[in-house]
Amino acid sequence: MFFMPRIERALLSVTDKTGIVPFARVLHRLGVELISTGGTAKLLRDNQIPVRDVSEITGFPEILEGRVKTIHPRIAAGILAVRAKPEHSQALTEHGIAPIQMVVVNLYEFSKFSNKPGVSREELIENIDIGGPTMIRAAAKNFQDVAVIVSPDQYESISRELEANSGTLSFATHWGLAQQAFTHTAAYDQAVSARLLHIDAEGKDLKSDELPGTLEISAPRTAALRYGENPHQKAALYALHDAGVAGAKQLHGKELSYNNLVDLDAAWQLVQEFESPAAVIIKHTNPCGCAEQPTLADAYRKAFEADPVSAFGGVLAFNRELDQETAGEVSKLFVEAIAAPAFSQEAIAVLTAKKNLRLVAVNTLHDSELVIKSISGGLLAQTADDARLDISALQVKTDRHPTALEREALIFAWTVCKHVKSNAIVYALPGQTVSVGAGQMSRVDSVKAGAMKAILPLAGTVLASDAFFPFPDGVEEAAKHGITAVIQPGGSVRDREVTEAANRLNLAMVFTGVRHFRH
Repeated sequence: MFFMPRIERALLSVTDKTGIVPFARVLHRLGVELISTGGTAKLLRDNQIPVRDVSEITGFPEILEGRVKTIHPRIAAGILAVRAKPEHSQALTEHGIAPIQMVVVNLYEFSKFSNKPGVSREELIENIDIGGPTMIRAAAKNFQDVAVIVSPDQYESISRELEANSGTLSFATHWGLAQQAFTHTAAYDQAVSARLLHIDAEGKDLKSDELPGTLEISAPRTAALRYGENPHQKAALYALHDAGVAGAKQLHGKELSYNNLVDLDAAWQLVQEFESPAAVIIKHTNPCGCAEQPTLADAYRKAFEADPVSAFGGVLAFNRELDQETAGEVSKLFVEAIAAPAFSQEAIAVLTAKKNLRLVAVNTLHDSELVIKSISGGLLAQTADDARLDISALQVKTDRHPTALEREALIFAWTVCKHVKSNAIVYALPGQTVSVGAGQMSRVDSVKAGAMKAILPLAGTVLASDAFFPFPDGVEEAAKHGITAVIQPGGSVRDREVTEAANRLNLAMVFTGVRHFRH
């Protein structure tokens, strides 16, 4: 059984001042002596809350432009002294140091400052907090005697507990606060380390495609999931940002599953490729339908008609606010989840009639992130496959050039193909997928699988391949089903044979020079 100390003195020094005034009022009302620094002390005084400056306690002014203020034995010892050790209490008495039972400190979000354009190395270094992390770690190290609070989100629950228990907090609360404190400082240190690792000895930023020497990852758990890919696997969601699928806001429906989130991300990444209204239907991370049309409703209809069988139970994404007309079309189908930048009130009224349908509003991430995958014993990291097709660099390899409509369809098919699991084949018309062949062990089998699955006619479609054709058989098989043009990276030792086959079949074929494997 642990005896928990009553909170009698508290150190308050916060960067994020959200909620600090009402929280300080609660502490003052409970008879807690408040000690503070700089802007926090001024804010409390401006709100008629009694507070003592740290310099009054230490007998030493802030120096070195504020670099040294809380780092002093009269503060540090008051936090670190273990009350159960007589020699610690004796030392405090001998030196006239009063113990501190609560530390309320939070740190500036270094990553927000460091990502501002034009920030120099000197500015970054100057904005690294020293005293704050020191006070937080000291309090967390001595958690049984000191409550450490690092977020405004904690104020309300701590206030309630203090008021209900005459100014004391339970051991469990002390321990939980310490855990969160160490997480807070670890995230801060990670942000500092990650940014500085991208600066060379001359103070210049490394090129965006250079990977760091040490991979720093720190992400808070934002959701405990029911299970992983299968019911016997445990899973959770950890968010690096408040944007993207990981930071999305769920507006309706039952709890998102691990597989929902994976499919939503696949759908969202693909739909973000398009500038005109677009719709994507994903099944097991592969698109079974995708379209870009003048209206969102038309895009959805075109995406759906490509493969209505696979669309059942799928995950959808849109690159525009989901409107009432599109919602009405979607409501005719059973789907698991829908991602969009926003949903109109009319669309929400239509879709929430399905109580389990998950509606997710997603904010776009504007910066490319590293793609990270776990392997046994380690992690693989790579830059994102964000290469856009350079239309001016397309090379026509056949005698026949693609028509304007074929060219439009080829560019669309290539965009979708990038998001299909290798070996990837996409049959398409302008602005609409017709069929998809994904994940086969040979390219010609993906061609056959896509043709076999086709519900719409393949005659007159074009074909995209994420990598080169190693043999002419893939092009020859596709031609049997009526395709008229092919887009592929090129680069095979048999490119000449493949081109000759295309000429013989009166196909137009263009090379992109870029491969889009997706494993």
